Amino acid sequence: MLKESLEIVVVEDEEDILELIEYHLQKAGYLTMGFTSTQKVEEFIEEENPALMIIDRNLPKVEGATFVKHLRSYGYNIPVIFLTAKAKDSEIEVGFESGGDDYITKPFNPRELILRVNAILKRVGLSHTDKIKHRDILMNITTQELFVDKKLIELSHLEFRLLYTFIKKPNQVLDRDFLRDEVWREEESSFKDKSINVAINRLKKKIDPTGEKEYFLPIRSVGYKLV
Repeated sequence: MLKESLEIVVVEDEEDILELIEYHLQKAGYLTMGFTSTQKVEEFIEEENPALMIIDRNLPKVEGATFVKHLRSYGYNIPVIFLTAKAKDSEIEVGFESGGDDYITKPFNPRELILRVNAILKRVGLSHTDKIKHRDILMNITTQELFVDKKLIELSHLEFRLLYTFIKKPNQVLDRDFLRDEVWREEESSFKDKSINVAINRLKKKIDPTGEKEYFLPIRSVGYKLV
């Protein structure tokens, strides 16, 4: 599996730093979800089961180490990296004692952050995952199961492979030649373009029967984009 499947939570109250962290994580191939406080983080972790959390300690209302200690007390075992300006030996000690798995002080090297993220995920066995998510769509690659808004949806093998191809490249236009090679894997001479339209229409009816969610955007004379 690819790193695009792994989602990382970033909790940082300075928006420019939050954007910088998310940029480098996304560039490295990870999905991200950013928060400027801890207010809705626990709810997100419970519902979405992300792979790792990067959290500042100087946060509004609830201090980062206090929040992590709270998570640990309730049994959450998500790996945690503290990324903070609190750099005293005693402060670092508090970070680890509260349940942190790693501790990086600001200013930080983005490349070092990515290396530490990779190392922790590899150590806990999450360098590969069997799940990938987009909006309210969750795919389990190992079991070939698809959930939309937590409801199990039955797909054919081709439909599953087609949706997976789009979810790996969200908000990117996928042209017909790419889809033919990636999903159908047929020679151009024996392939009919209408097969793509038929398959996508069938897929849309299964994952969005009312048409309200509009997952797929057709790009005239080119292909489709998952939004």
